[in-house]
Amino acid sequence: MTSVPLGAHVDQEDPIEEARRRSADVAQFFLGDPQGWKGPVIAYPGGADALAAAAAQAGVGLYVHAPYVINVATTNNRIRIPSRKLLQQTLDAAAAINARGVVVHGGHVLKNDDPQAGFDNWRKCVERLEIRCPLLIENTAGGDNAMARRLERIARLWEAVSAADTDGMVGFCLDTCHFHAGGEELATVVDRVKSITGRIDLVHANDSQDAAGSGRDRHANLGSGQIAPEDLVAVVRAAGAPAIVETPGGAEGQAADIAWLRERLDAA
Repeated sequence: MTSVPLGAHVDQEDPIEEARRRSADVAQFFLGDPQGWKGPVIAYPGGADALAAAAAQAGVGLYVHAPYVINVATTNNRIRIPSRKLLQQTLDAAAAINARGVVVHGGHVLKNDDPQAGFDNWRKCVERLEIRCPLLIENTAGGDNAMARRLERIARLWEAVSAADTDGMVGFCLDTCHFHAGGEELATVVDRVKSITGRIDLVHANDSQDAAGSGRDRHANLGSGQIAPEDLVAVVRAAGAPAIVETPGGAEGQAADIAWLRERLDAA
């Protein structure tokens, strides 16, 4: 059997049971409304301590996805300042459940901004955060003003956060659909990312409904989209990190995707 932990993005009420339904080793979930500014909520009965204990007993690794609204790169103070606050709250809640990481999107700057402003804002954010749970920055699919769509931007972003991350608590989450949509060649992307970041902490293993370079973030079940199946498997194998599917179909569809990936990793 493969030694790579595999799992899925699941509902936050009982991620342990949702992992069991998918035969998953790891589970990712939101802590509250992914589209809202309210602070994180532990929905699991008994709260943070109960969830941490249940996960340890079940042998399920937990990951938290930060709300989509967070954008610490922007020059818009009305977004950037609340983003920092919400990200800190999410990191604190994730640490309370012994999560292995918090995934957050790289964000973007405004149309007429110098991208350097976004990288500087990321550096300032990391300097001011108390990071007791690894913070995993995820590449994004579209947007010319994005901080983490293309590798040249990721390199500048990593230079900025590395200057502030003295404890090695900032890592990288590689999303296959996002890199495909962003126009990066998946067959070689792991080596190219590692040459920039030195690490890949988590993989979001998603197929894509759309063609390469489309800039569209629409996930598909593994083997049913526009990404070559061998490239999906190769990314997970080369990354050597836990992999999570964020694919359609609920428990049944995601269980099939995990089995699809596990079978191909085991066959090599």
